[in-house]
Amino acid sequence: APLYNLNPPPDYPAAARRRNLEGTVLLEVLVDRHGRASQVRISRSCGHDLLDRSAQKSVQQWRFAPAHRLGQPQEMWVQVPVRFQLQ
Repeated sequence: APLYNLNPPPDYPAAARRRNLEGTVLLEVLVDRHGRASQVRISRSCGHDLLDRSAQKSVQQWRFAPAHRLGQPQEMWVQVPVRFQLQ
């Protein structure tokens, strides 16, 4: 399982806050052998483009624990849910 909980949460866009937009974006992330997100694509939109783009932009900067096979780091696709919820 990727270690992605140690990363900062995405910015909640001000326009989305003003409009009380919430939702969960499901991203597909290709984690490279160094733990970087080499590709990030939207698997399931939350229905709000502002939130989808914010999630995608933030996760692109995240760091992950890469997968290992036979002791060697490997690329791996993972699904990452990003939830936007107003408090």
